[in-house]
Amino acid sequence: MSDKAKIVVKGLNFYYGDKQALKDINLQIAEREIFAIFGPAHGGKTTFLRTLNRLNDLIYGARLTGQVLLDGQDIYAPEVDVAQLRRRVGMVFALPIPLPMSVYENVAYGPRLNGIKDRKRLDEIVERALRAAVLWDEVKDRLSSSALSLSGGQQQRLCIARVLALGPEVILLDEPASGLDPVSTLKIENSLQQLKENYTIVIAPHNVQQAARIADYAAFFLMGELIEQGPADQIFTRPRDKRTEDYITGRFG
Repeated sequence: MSDKAKIVVKGLNFYYGDKQALKDINLQIAEREIFAIFGPAHGGKTTFLRTLNRLNDLIYGARLTGQVLLDGQDIYAPEVDVAQLRRRVGMVFALPIPLPMSVYENVAYGPRLNGIKDRKRLDEIVERALRAAVLWDEVKDRLSSSALSLSGGQQQRLCIARVLALGPEVILLDEPASGLDPVSTLKIENSLQQLKENYTIVIAPHNVQQAARIADYAAFFLMGELIEQGPADQIFTRPRDKRTEDYITGRFG
Protein backbone atom coordinates (compact mmCIF):
# COMPACT_ATOMS: atom_id res chain seq x y z
CA MET A 1 0.00 0.00 0.00
CA SER A 2 1.23 3.50 -0.87
CA ASP A 3 0.51 6.86 0.73
CA LYS A 4 0.48 8.52 -2.69
CA ALA A 5 -2.98 9.60 -3.83
CA LYS A 6 -4.02 7.94 -7.08
CA ILE A 7 -7.47 9.53 -7.19
CA VAL A 8 -8.55 12.80 -5.56
CA VAL A 9 -12.22 13.81 -5.59
CA LYS A 10 -13.03 17.45 -4.83
CA GLY A 11 -16.49 18.88 -4.24
CA LEU A 12 -18.19 16.31 -6.46
CA ASN A 13 -21.91 16.79 -7.08
CA PHE A 14 -23.76 14.60 -9.53
CA TYR A 15 -27.25 14.97 -10.97
CA TYR A 16 -29.62 12.80 -13.01
CA GLY A 17 -31.66 15.61 -14.49
CA ASP A 18 -33.09 17.46 -11.47
CA LYS A 19 -32.30 14.65 -9.00
CA GLN A 20 -29.05 15.05 -7.07
CA ALA A 21 -27.39 11.65 -6.55
CA LEU A 22 -24.06 12.76 -5.02
CA LYS A 23 -23.61 15.72 -2.68
CA ASP A 24 -20.25 17.44 -2.22
CA ILE A 25 -18.05 14.32 -2.11
CA ASN A 26 -14.43 14.89 -1.06
CA LEU A 27 -12.02 11.97 -0.68
CA GLN A 28 -8.63 10.57 -1.65
CA ILE A 29 -7.82 7.05 -2.79
CA ALA A 30 -4.21 5.95 -2.37
CA GLU A 31 -2.23 3.87 -4.82
CA ARG A 32 -2.30 0.10 -4.37
CA GLU A 33 -5.00 -0.18 -1.74
CA ILE A 34 -8.52 -1.58 -1.59
CA PHE A 35 -10.90 1.32 -1.01
CA ALA A 36 -14.42 0.14 -0.14
CA ILE A 37 -17.54 2.26 -0.53
CA PHE A 38 -20.40 0.85 1.50
CA GLY A 39 -23.90 1.82 2.55
CA PRO A 40 -27.58 1.10 1.88
CA ALA A 41 -29.01 0.73 -1.61
CA HIS A 42 -29.61 3.95 -3.55
CA GLY A 43 -26.94 5.73 -1.52
CA GLY A 44 -24.86 6.75 -4.55
CA LYS A 45 -22.21 4.01 -4.52
CA THR A 46 -22.64 2.86 -8.13
CA THR A 47 -23.02 6.43 -9.37
CA PHE A 48 -19.79 7.35 -7.61
CA LEU A 49 -17.89 4.40 -9.12
CA ARG A 50 -19.11 5.36 -12.59
CA THR A 51 -17.92 8.96 -12.16
CA LEU A 52 -14.36 7.63 -11.79
CA ASN A 53 -14.16 6.52 -15.43
CA ARG A 54 -16.92 8.68 -16.93
CA LEU A 55 -19.40 5.89 -17.58
CA ASN A 56 -22.11 8.33 -16.50
CA ASP A 57 -21.32 10.34 -19.64
CA LEU A 58 -23.53 7.83 -21.45
CA ILE A 59 -26.66 8.78 -19.45
CA TYR A 60 -28.93 11.41 -20.98
CA GLY A 61 -29.39 14.43 -18.71
CA ALA A 62 -26.55 13.48 -16.35
CA ARG A 63 -24.20 16.26 -15.20
CA LEU A 64 -21.67 16.93 -12.50
CA THR A 65 -19.76 19.70 -10.81
CA GLY A 66 -16.47 19.40 -8.97
CA GLN A 67 -13.32 17.51 -9.91
CA VAL A 68 -12.06 13.95 -10.20
CA LEU A 69 -8.27 13.92 -10.44
CA LEU A 70 -6.34 10.86 -11.65
CA ASP A 71 -2.62 11.31 -10.99
CA GLY A 72 -3.34 15.03 -10.65
CA GLN A 73 -5.22 15.41 -13.96
CA ASP A 74 -8.92 16.27 -14.06
CA ILE A 75 -10.54 13.39 -15.97
CA TYR A 76 -13.41 15.69 -16.99
CA ALA A 77 -11.12 18.20 -18.70
CA PRO A 78 -12.03 18.71 -22.39
CA GLU A 79 -8.72 17.31 -23.67
CA VAL A 80 -9.10 13.94 -21.92
CA ASP A 81 -9.39 10.92 -24.25
CA VAL A 82 -12.29 9.01 -22.66
CA ALA A 83 -11.43 5.70 -24.35
CA GLN A 84 -7.89 5.92 -22.99
CA LEU A 85 -9.26 6.85 -19.55
CA ARG A 86 -11.43 3.72 -19.51
CA ARG A 87 -8.40 1.58 -20.32
CA ARG A 88 -6.59 3.10 -17.33
CA VAL A 89 -9.65 2.82 -15.08
CA GLY A 90 -11.47 -0.45 -15.80
CA MET A 91 -14.89 -1.46 -14.46
CA VAL A 92 -16.21 -4.87 -13.38
CA PHE A 93 -19.98 -5.04 -12.94
CA ALA A 94 -22.12 -7.00 -10.49
CA LEU A 95 -23.44 -9.37 -13.15
CA PRO A 96 -20.64 -11.14 -15.05
CA ILE A 97 -21.32 -10.96 -18.77
CA PRO A 98 -18.76 -13.01 -20.71
CA LEU A 99 -18.68 -12.54 -24.45
CA PRO A 100 -20.18 -15.49 -26.37
CA MET A 101 -16.77 -16.82 -27.41
CA SER A 102 -13.95 -18.87 -25.93
CA VAL A 103 -12.25 -18.19 -22.61
CA TYR A 104 -9.10 -17.19 -24.52
CA GLU A 105 -10.90 -14.84 -26.91
CA ASN A 106 -12.75 -13.14 -24.04
CA VAL A 107 -9.45 -12.01 -22.56
CA ALA A 108 -7.73 -11.34 -25.89
CA TYR A 109 -10.65 -9.31 -27.25
CA GLY A 110 -9.62 -5.95 -25.77
CA PRO A 111 -5.92 -6.21 -26.68
CA ARG A 112 -6.92 -7.22 -30.24
CA LEU A 113 -9.15 -4.13 -30.49
CA ASN A 114 -6.13 -2.08 -29.42
CA GLY A 115 -4.16 -3.43 -32.37
CA ILE A 116 -2.20 -6.32 -30.83
CA LYS A 117 -2.13 -9.11 -33.43
CA ASP A 118 0.97 -11.10 -32.51
CA ARG A 119 -0.19 -14.49 -31.19
CA LYS A 120 2.76 -14.95 -28.85
CA ARG A 121 2.14 -11.57 -27.24
CA LEU A 122 -1.59 -12.27 -26.96
CA ASP A 123 -0.81 -15.63 -25.31
CA GLU A 124 1.35 -13.83 -22.74
CA ILE A 125 -1.32 -11.20 -22.04
CA VAL A 126 -4.06 -13.81 -21.65
CA GLU A 127 -2.02 -16.00 -19.30
CA ARG A 128 -0.85 -13.04 -17.22
CA ALA A 129 -4.40 -11.66 -16.87
CA LEU A 130 -5.88 -15.06 -15.96
CA ARG A 131 -3.14 -15.68 -13.40
CA ALA A 132 -3.70 -12.24 -11.85
CA ALA A 133 -7.43 -13.00 -11.59
CA VAL A 134 -6.58 -16.34 -9.89
CA LEU A 135 -8.29 -18.27 -12.69
CA TRP A 136 -5.43 -19.69 -14.77
CA ASP A 137 -5.13 -23.04 -12.99
CA GLU A 138 -8.85 -23.68 -13.41
CA VAL A 139 -9.08 -22.85 -17.14
CA LYS A 140 -5.60 -23.39 -18.64
CA ASP A 141 -6.75 -26.71 -20.19
CA ARG A 142 -10.01 -25.30 -21.54
CA LEU A 143 -9.01 -21.97 -23.07
CA SER A 144 -10.83 -22.88 -26.29
CA SER A 145 -14.06 -23.77 -24.44
CA SER A 146 -16.97 -21.35 -24.37
CA ALA A 147 -16.73 -18.81 -21.56
CA LEU A 148 -20.45 -19.39 -21.02
CA SER A 149 -19.65 -22.91 -19.75
CA LEU A 150 -17.79 -21.49 -16.72
CA SER A 151 -19.40 -21.26 -13.28
CA GLY A 152 -20.68 -17.90 -12.04
CA GLY A 153 -17.61 -17.34 -9.88
CA GLN A 154 -15.29 -18.25 -12.75
CA GLN A 155 -17.18 -15.94 -15.10
CA GLN A 156 -16.74 -13.07 -12.65
CA ARG A 157 -12.99 -13.70 -12.41
CA LEU A 158 -12.89 -13.93 -16.22
CA CYS A 159 -14.46 -10.46 -16.38
CA ILE A 160 -11.76 -9.23 -13.99
CA ALA A 161 -9.12 -10.83 -16.26
CA ARG A 162 -10.70 -9.11 -19.27
CA VAL A 163 -10.21 -5.73 -17.57
CA LEU A 164 -6.65 -6.64 -16.51
CA ALA A 165 -5.72 -7.57 -20.10
CA LEU A 166 -6.03 -3.88 -21.02
CA GLY A 167 -3.31 -2.95 -18.51
CA PRO A 168 -5.33 -0.69 -16.21
CA GLU A 169 -4.03 1.24 -13.21
CA VAL A 170 -7.34 1.32 -11.34
CA ILE A 171 -10.02 -1.39 -11.11
CA LEU A 172 -13.59 -0.45 -10.15
CA LEU A 173 -15.84 -3.26 -8.91
CA ASP A 174 -19.57 -2.90 -8.33
CA GLU A 175 -20.76 -5.71 -6.03
CA PRO A 176 -18.61 -8.30 -7.84
CA ALA A 177 -19.64 -11.16 -5.52
CA SER A 178 -23.32 -10.32 -5.05
CA GLY A 179 -24.65 -13.42 -6.82
CA LEU A 180 -21.92 -15.86 -5.82
CA ASP A 181 -21.68 -18.70 -3.32
CA PRO A 182 -19.29 -18.38 -0.34
CA VAL A 183 -16.49 -20.42 -2.00
CA SER A 184 -16.55 -18.29 -5.16
CA THR A 185 -16.78 -15.13 -3.06
CA LEU A 186 -13.65 -16.15 -1.16
CA LYS A 187 -11.78 -16.72 -4.44
CA ILE A 188 -12.78 -13.24 -5.65
CA GLU A 189 -11.63 -11.71 -2.35
CA ASN A 190 -8.32 -13.61 -2.48
CA SER A 191 -7.71 -12.40 -6.02
CA LEU A 192 -8.35 -8.79 -4.95
CA GLN A 193 -5.83 -9.10 -2.11
CA GLN A 194 -3.21 -10.18 -4.66
CA LEU A 195 -4.21 -7.55 -7.22
CA LYS A 196 -3.77 -4.63 -4.82
CA GLU A 197 -0.01 -5.23 -4.94
CA ASN A 198 -0.07 -3.75 -8.45
CA TYR A 199 -3.41 -1.98 -8.84
CA THR A 200 -5.60 0.54 -7.07
CA ILE A 201 -8.95 -1.10 -6.32
CA VAL A 202 -12.21 0.73 -5.61
CA ILE A 203 -15.06 -1.59 -4.68
CA ALA A 204 -18.68 -1.31 -3.66
CA PRO A 205 -19.00 -4.62 -1.78
CA HIS A 206 -22.40 -6.29 -1.53
CA ASN A 207 -22.41 -6.23 2.28
CA VAL A 208 -20.65 -4.72 5.29
CA GLN A 209 -18.96 -8.00 6.19
CA GLN A 210 -17.17 -8.15 2.85
CA ALA A 211 -16.10 -4.53 3.16
CA ALA A 212 -14.66 -5.25 6.61
CA ARG A 213 -12.80 -8.34 5.35
CA ILE A 214 -11.04 -6.85 2.36
CA ALA A 215 -10.79 -3.06 2.69
CA ASP A 216 -7.72 -1.05 3.64
CA TYR A 217 -9.76 2.14 3.68
CA ALA A 218 -13.52 2.63 3.65
CA ALA A 219 -16.16 5.28 3.12
CA PHE A 220 -19.80 5.17 4.23
CA PHE A 221 -22.30 6.64 1.76
CA LEU A 222 -25.87 7.48 2.78
CA MET A 223 -28.44 9.20 0.54
CA GLY A 224 -25.74 10.55 -1.74
CA GLU A 225 -23.62 11.94 1.08
CA LEU A 226 -20.22 10.80 2.31
CA ILE A 227 -20.90 10.36 6.03
CA GLU A 228 -17.54 9.06 7.21
CA GLN A 229 -14.27 7.75 5.82
CA GLY A 230 -11.10 6.34 7.33
CA PRO A 231 -8.89 3.26 7.75
CA ALA A 232 -11.07 0.15 7.59
CA ASP A 233 -10.12 -1.11 11.04
CA GLN A 234 -11.24 2.20 12.56
CA ILE A 235 -14.43 2.53 10.49
CA PHE A 236 -15.66 -0.98 11.25
CA THR A 237 -14.69 -1.14 14.93
CA ARG A 238 -14.76 2.48 16.13
CA PRO A 239 -16.96 4.53 13.77
CA ARG A 240 -17.19 8.19 14.73
CA ASP A 241 -20.64 8.89 13.32
CA LYS A 242 -23.70 7.26 14.88
CA ARG A 243 -25.25 6.70 11.45
CA THR A 244 -22.21 4.64 10.44
CA GLU A 245 -22.41 2.64 13.64
CA ASP A 246 -26.14 2.06 13.22
CA TYR A 247 -25.63 0.75 9.67
CA ILE A 248 -22.67 -1.49 10.55
CA THR A 249 -24.54 -3.01 13.51
CA GLY A 250 -27.64 -3.66 11.40
CA ARG A 251 -29.98 -1.13 12.96
CA PHE A 252 -30.97 0.05 9.50
CA GLY A 253 -30.18 -0.63 5.86
